Amino acid sequence: MASDTLNPNSKLPLYHQLYELFQDKIRAHQWKPGDMIPPESELIERYRVSRITVRKVLDMLVKEGHIQRERGRGTFVAQPKLEHGMTRIISFTEDMRQRGFRPSTRILFSGMVAAPANIAQALRVAEGEELARIDRLRLADEEPMCVEESFLVHRHMPGILDHDLTVNSLREVKQRVYGIRWSRAIQTIQAMAATPEIAHLLCIKAGAPLLYFERVTFSQDDIPMEYLRIYYRADRYVLHNELVGGSG
Repeated sequence: MASDTLNPNSKLPLYHQLYELFQDKIRAHQWKPGDMIPPESELIERYRVSRITVRKVLDMLVKEGHIQRERGRGTFVAQPKLEHGMTRIISFTEDMRQRGFRPSTRILFSGMVAAPANIAQALRVAEGEELARIDRLRLADEEPMCVEESFLVHRHMPGILDHDLTVNSLREVKQRVYGIRWSRAIQTIQAMAATPEIAHLLCIKAGAPLLYFERVTFSQDDIPMEYLRIYYRADRYVLHNELVGGSG
């Protein structure tokens, strides 16, 4: 890690040196997620810079999502955002395990419903056909991350609701019990504001930004099997995709 001092003789402006120094502290976990940043007066005295310089650097870090201000409490290191890859179908459970988190699930609703017109069209079934609906709150290390609402074509997975999906991955059950593997998916993504109900479940403020996914997933036989709605906390997720340049 770099020195915890600034060099007044450097060609780099003091604010830029201070910015890099604070970034180093965050990257090296000297300032850990959730830690309170020292007050401005202490930073001014420690690094012998002006209040304007300190505020400029903190403003830069806030805009980039590295720290966050909480009215009446202070300034804290933000939780790192999780990249959500968009190149393959991956379950929440698998995703969190790969990241070193302990995934868990709370069932919010489990039951049979009649397919409404829009979902029936997406799943290529008759309106009113029996679907298994499972609403789940997904957590990583006990922190709420997203809400998932799954609509499954029940005739392809009879008895799917009889399985304990708080300890078994829905994807693993579909493959192990019913021999269904996901081959492809079509999804749309948009930004939206959290409703009071979703905000309560995710422990965020009503109106806070969400990443909203709608996904139709197909089996190895190219049959649409699941219509999925996911509400991700935008403060914890960032979308990631790799683009390949064309020949034009």
